[in-house]
Amino acid sequence: MKNRRAAALGAALLAGILLAGADFASEVYAEQLDMIPVQQETAVQPQEEMVTSYLTGEQIAASKGRRRPISVMLSNIQEGCPQSGIAKAGVIYEAPVEGNITRLMAIFEDYDDLTKIGSVRSCRDYYLFYSQEFDAVYAHYGQAVYALNYLDQGLVDNLNGLSSVGSAVYYRTTDRQAPHNAYTSAEGLSAGIAAEGYRQGYSEDYQGHYLFAENGQETIPQGGIAANEVHLNCFPLNQPWFSYDASTGEYKRFQYGQAQVDDLTGEQLTCDNIILQYSQYTNYDENGYLNIDAISGGQGKFITRGQAIDIRWEKDSVWGVTHYFDSSNQEIRLNPGKTWVEIVLNDRVDQVTYQ
Repeated sequence: MKNRRAAALGAALLAGILLAGADFASEVYAEQLDMIPVQQETAVQPQEEMVTSYLTGEQIAASKGRRRPISVMLSNIQEGCPQSGIAKAGVIYEAPVEGNITRLMAIFEDYDDLTKIGSVRSCRDYYLFYSQEFDAVYAHYGQAVYALNYLDQGLVDNLNGLSSVGSAVYYRTTDRQAPHNAYTSAEGLSAGIAAEGYRQGYSEDYQGHYLFAENGQETIPQGGIAANEVHLNCFPLNQPWFSYDASTGEYKRFQYGQAQVDDLTGEQLTCDNIILQYSQYTNYDENGYLNIDAISGGQGKFITRGQAIDIRWEKDSVWGVTHYFDSSNQEIRLNPGKTWVEIVLNDRVDQVTYQ
């Protein structure tokens, strides 16, 4: 009897030990589970569609590359230099105005982060034709009287600093003297476009401006001349020049005897392509205002990768795109990247030199 009781007591004791051990193991296992990091599910952000830029031929988000660009008139005399935001322009035009100075028109598609673009100066009528080639909204602060005929007819979507939307689009700084202290920003441009009710996307029939080298290919002009340096002494005041950097395939821009930089970043301006567009002109009046022919066509030069070739240019319509053709009558293909278009008066062509 005693043996049976002892056996039962032993079995109960063993069961208690096993049960306690199981509880302890469960606690340890639970603690180990708590130490294992839990994988949090993260939402997959949809990638934005990429498109080929009409300005540079490079890939860019569709929200920027299929939005109408902005062309901004910029001062280019020393009191207005260096310019702010200009390094982000995809295409830049330089043309003479009265007094042997030049003015720049910078065309932007990627400008959302810019709080300072300028300094912004007044319109000249021929720049309206250049801007329209890109279906751009034209930003300027005032105008020469000869541009009023086009602006007053509503032929060009424009943001004028002297108009009712001017105070929403532009602001003045205290670091420079007027008129070299008027600036705009991405926020100001967007406010002006909304206030004027301008179309924000490209027109349905717009097909782009330039042709670019196809993927994996590079345009190296043949049968031309070396163009490791291009000096534009046709602009006697700022005397700009471009210097080719073979390590990057880009041209560095200089003027007024030094590197031309962006005031926001200190970055020297560069480009992949330079187009010289020889243009006929007359004087509007004795004050030197120029009537530059942006329509009739003419000759020029295409410069890229250290080489320059002769070209001719023609328009497909008065307000349409300018096309550039080589000696074989083939439309040129630019290398993807930034482009400078230099408007050279036809009686100053021989003042451009190459090295």
